[in-house]
Amino acid sequence: MAAARADTLQTVELADGVEIQLRVAGPAVRSMAYLIDLLIRIGIDILVAICAHWLLQDLIGEEMTHGLSLLFVFFMEWFYNVFFEAGAKGSTPGQRAMKLRVMSVTGGPVSLAQAVMRNFLRVVDFMPGLYLTGIVCMLFTKRFQRLGDLVANTVVTYAEVPLFNAPQVEIRAERRAPSQVLTREEQAALLQFLERSPLWADERRIELATLVQPLTKAAGVEGLRRLCGMALWLQAPEDKSGTPPPLKGAAMFRP
Repeated sequence: MAAARADTLQTVELADGVEIQLRVAGPAVRSMAYLIDLLIRIGIDILVAICAHWLLQDLIGEEMTHGLSLLFVFFMEWFYNVFFEAGAKGSTPGQRAMKLRVMSVTGGPVSLAQAVMRNFLRVVDFMPGLYLTGIVCMLFTKRFQRLGDLVANTVVTYAEVPLFNAPQVEIRAERRAPSQVLTREEQAALLQFLERSPLWADERRIELATLVQPLTKAAGVEGLRRLCGMALWLQAPEDKSGTPPPLKGAAMFRP
């Protein structure tokens, strides 16, 4: 269920004023992708070393063969991620396995220069060991960007936002006028909450509803119901006959 939610949506405003949403990936899933890529690199390094020993040792000698193997390991360590992230899919095999991709914060594909910067700075993120610097940096940035991402202006996102089938249940919220006069910006925020909340987990909805407890005069699920009622009132007030129009947010949360 948690994988079907979009609690990590981040809104990015482009230079022309257009807003896009990116579903950024956190440290846990990125660590799994890194581990998969690490195992792939180790496997390739071992395979190449064995093949080089069989094919080249008698031709160029043991020391030269060993040197070429180390040179291959060097290029794999520094350019493995660059090759895949600057490609058409923008992701390494490990990232694809975890349904991730690397992209620019503007929503576009990663350029070769960006791929080089974010991966060459990986050595700094790794210090003093086990990616401690990178993990701390991710935890203190809202888009989970490590130092290499911040410098290269990149972000790791989910390749596809999963579809969410909202439960077909009737909402247990009655339309109600807000308890105080709301500004235009506050009304817009309330309507956006109603529109986007189907993508969030119940805990996230309740957490956001708690922030406006002075408006709803209630906490928890009851506060969420009241907030939804106010949003529905703003979305489609009752007509002169007193009959409310059909509820557009009728499947927003489980009662």
